[in-house]
Amino acid sequence: MSTKPPLTIRLCEPRGFCAGVDRAIQIVVATLKKYGAPVYVRHEIVHNRYVVEGLQAQGAIFVEDLEEIPNYHRDRPIIFSAHGVAKSVLEDAKRKNLFYLDATCPLVSKLHKQAICHYRKGRHVILIGHAGHPEVIGTMGQLPEGAVTLIETVRDAEQYQLQRVEQLGFVTQTTLSIEDTDSIIHILRKRFPLIKAPAVKSICYATTNRQNTVKTAAFGSDLFLIVGAPNSSNSRRLVEVAKKAGASLSLLVQGANEIIWEDLEPLYIVGLSAGASAPEIVISEIIEAFRKRYNLLVDLIHTVQEYESFPINRALRDVSLTCDDMAFVRGSHKGKQDF
Repeated sequence: MSTKPPLTIRLCEPRGFCAGVDRAIQIVVATLKKYGAPVYVRHEIVHNRYVVEGLQAQGAIFVEDLEEIPNYHRDRPIIFSAHGVAKSVLEDAKRKNLFYLDATCPLVSKLHKQAICHYRKGRHVILIGHAGHPEVIGTMGQLPEGAVTLIETVRDAEQYQLQRVEQLGFVTQTTLSIEDTDSIIHILRKRFPLIKAPAVKSICYATTNRQNTVKTAAFGSDLFLIVGAPNSSNSRRLVEVAKKAGASLSLLVQGANEIIWEDLEPLYIVGLSAGASAPEIVISEIIEAFRKRYNLLVDLIHTVQEYESFPINRALRDVSLTCDDMAFVRGSHKGKQDF
């Protein structure tokens, strides 16, 4: 007879990798398979330590600037991360005759096009997002300096002053909190009734789906764990969403080793989800860590099925990727295991 206390884990579905992240990782793996190591990646391909270290083990070298690539490796492939880059980075790569592959998420590329569309129609662009995030830097870098104003908070929206009489259009970073973003947009529309929205919402489907599932699972949970990196915007938003939706405690962890078990109050219900850059194999490890300590029941909280899939770059489509090639992040059954 088990002496372990009972515990229910509310496991969110969908969770973890989105189509853009999966595509970006495939691009690095396929490039390594086709051209051999080393392959250079400008910035973390996605914001997850487990993924980055796994790719480093295969021969990927991560840099923050093209100047970090030694001259004797200037003929090696260079990959731009899923977050997107400013036009100046692409122009620099072309000027140096570097062989590069762009792993920018197609939904981030769509955001770039939305901002450019506003600008071409004579509008000053309001970008709702977080300063310093690579996606924000890349989006602002699509347009001339001064063409974009970054708004981070409701207070920013309340205090924003037009420099001159001009048309306005707004876009949003793809990984924001839906509710927080709606609050900012409400203020902007109240102050500037003629401000133009993008043709379709900028916040991506994966961000929306993961936040909605966490909202469904959070109420009544003693603890809600979000698997993700501290520099992952969408993961940090999930922590906030879980807390607002009724979780007694909401924490961001990168793996089971970051759970401080002795600090936890008695647990009966634990919510578990993962940001869009977090591999399923880490979720599995966390569930097993709980199973060692509790008589565990896993309750799947499923809200929507995701079918999105983005093709990799044309130059890599002759590379055949196997389950073994991606097993270091996906685990079994394309990343989803039966519990």
